[in-house]
Formats: sequence, C-alpha cells, structure tokens
Amino acid sequence: MSDRQLTDAEMATWLPTIRFVQLLPQVLDRTLKAETGLKHAHYAILVTLAGQSGRAVPMTELAQIAGLSRSRLSHAIDSLEERGWVTRTSCSTDKRTLTAALTDAGRDLLRGAAPVHVAQIRELILAPLSAEEREQLGAIMTRLLPGVTAAL
Repeated sequence: MSDRQLTDAEMATWLPTIRFVQLLPQVLDRTLKAETGLKHAHYAILVTLAGQSGRAVPMTELAQIAGLSRSRLSHAIDSLEERGWVTRTSCSTDKRTLTAALTDAGRDLLRGAAPVHVAQIRELILAPLSAEEREQLGAIMTRLLPGVTAAL
C-alpha cells in the first residue's frame, strides 16, 4: 500500500471516526437549539467563560480554548453580547486587547442548558461504553488532541 492510500485496517478505523466527528456537532447543535434556543458553538463559548471563575478572557485565548478562528469567535461573541449573555471590554493593561466575560444572564442560561447537554453526552457517548472503554476513549483523545491543536 502506498503512502497516498489508507490500508483496509486504517480505513476501518478512520471512516467511523470521521463520520462520528462530523455528525456529533450537528446532533448536539440540533438538540440544544430545539430545547434551549442556544447553538452548540455558543454553548461551548459560554461554558469556556464559565470555567474561568469570573475572569475576563482575552479573545485570542478564548479562540484557542474554544477551537474557533478569531473571525468566527468575534461573530459568536457579537451574538452572545446582543443577547446579554457576554460582555466584551478592552483589557485594562492593554487597550488593544479585547476580553470577554460571562454575565449573570449568561450563567443563568447555562444552568438551564447544561442538563440538556449533559443528558445527550451521556446518551450518545458515555452510556454505550463500559467504564474501561470510557477510560480508553479519554486516553486516546488525550493522546491525539495535542497533534490536532498544534496543527491549528
């Protein structure tokens, strides 16, 4: 087999992986929108901000954590800010640096959306796997993630 073609064994791993990676965000997005009115990408940004203990996060750092381009993040933050879920300000030490922080309304929204998201993650990813398989999946993703994030 050439370097330009996957072997049958490699394809047997790759095809379900890529299909899962493509479908999961769509399913999560559809369910969150239907039950909470919130896009999954916006939910991910709000969760990221919530995990910062009230600290305003520089937009470049938020883009890296959320895995979004600066342009995509900026559009998402515009939408979240219009709804009152996020505030965006200039950094106190460097006026050229924009930061984002979760508002109380954003935190309340997350409290309502989290059970929907958690239930779906359990249903689609965690429940079908044994405890050992979940541990293996976590280890595999942890091992693969640095290569993907480094390529961004």
